[in-house]
Amino acid sequence: MTSAPRTGTKGVPRAEREAQILEVALAELGRVGYAAASVAAIARGAGISKPMVYSYFGSKEGLYAACVDLAGAVVADEVERSAALGAVGLERGLLTVAGLAAALDGRPHLWRVLFDPTAPTTGPAAEVGRRHTARLHERAVEGVGEMLRLAGDADPADLDLMVQVWVGILDTVMRWWADHPDEDGAAVLARAERVVGALLGVR
Repeated sequence: MTSAPRTGTKGVPRAEREAQILEVALAELGRVGYAAASVAAIARGAGISKPMVYSYFGSKEGLYAACVDLAGAVVADEVERSAALGAVGLERGLLTVAGLAAALDGRPHLWRVLFDPTAPTTGPAAEVGRRHTARLHERAVEGVGEMLRLAGDADPADLDLMVQVWVGILDTVMRWWADHPDEDGAAVLARAERVVGALLGVR
């Protein structure tokens, strides 16, 4: 006999209620950042009490850890999926942007949650964030390394610099999108293609 799902407030299944809280929290964290985010405001947005948020996540940092885990999984899973397509160079970079534009369509604030400069630098939430950003860094080194090798460049310092350049471009595109959430993923991708193409002299 299958047991019934655990229920939260007002008969809402616990998993469903947690998902609702996380979506509200992700939007708030993406808007104001961890340091300024209010658990009380998140609770109001989710239609529950502040103590109920704590009963689900333990603390503000616990809530953030859950949010950064969700955001990090969405972003890193998509970057790894794009990397597996086998493209190299600029094509791989644009495929990565295209994948993220689709995966984050309607909630570009997830990028800001993952890369929040006001977030804790130690503790469980920080560890969760580092786990996902390490996945992203590995794919960046892989993609940029392939491009430089094709150009005959094996200088490790060039690789380090180029990884930082690529990550900076991607971060700028995603943060711009989070500042302009009315833009859909297709529009952001088109803008990125135009701007990066102009920057690199590609027509």
